[in-house]
Amino acid sequence: MHPNPVYRQAETARNLAFAREEGFGVLAVCGSDGPLLSHIPFLLDEGGTRAELHLVRSNPVARLLSAPLAARIAVSGPHGYVSPDWYGVEDQVPTWNYVAVHLVGRLHPLPQHCLRDLIDRESAHFETRLLPKPPWHSDKMTPEVMDRMMRQIVPCVLEIEEIAGTWKLNQNKDDTVRLRAAGHMERDGLRPDRAALAAMMRDPSAP
Repeated sequence: MHPNPVYRQAETARNLAFAREEGFGVLAVCGSDGPLLSHIPFLLDEGGTRAELHLVRSNPVARLLSAPLAARIAVSGPHGYVSPDWYGVEDQVPTWNYVAVHLVGRLHPLPQHCLRDLIDRESAHFETRLLPKPPWHSDKMTPEVMDRMMRQIVPCVLEIEEIAGTWKLNQNKDDTVRLRAAGHMERDGLRPDRAALAAMMRDPSAP
């Protein structure tokens, strides 16, 4: 996370809302041979104390879960390169604007009987974003196939102890300079998330 406090003033509620809406991040733990990373969807509870997820049993992270693990989930949002020319003032350097929230805590395995409920809640959560498409649900699966698949999956929970967010949106620049850069960012058009990042740059404090 960027150490400059000007980029880390978002309230906990804003960081949680962002992580909950994204619902996807990089799970990081320390293995015996170095860091282990897994890209995972997750469900974040309303209080921001638990992130539920599942791992394929063959995942190296899952193999370490005989005891709770120190872990974090890094959730990334819009990001993009900022050219010094966009500021319209002298003596500027290139930078990269981005939004990221880290959920830090201890990763535990859940009892296997919790898996079906977790899968159903995960699919229901993300299927609602596809309405009016009729939601998929696990009852559509052949029971034997569903049981076989669930045997290969481990339900887990990250008990969250710390929430940290970086919203690096040129808050260190004068408003006129920052807004000028936001206009160039929006016109850049190289990536689909440029417009979202530009909107955040225009009002860094907006929820």
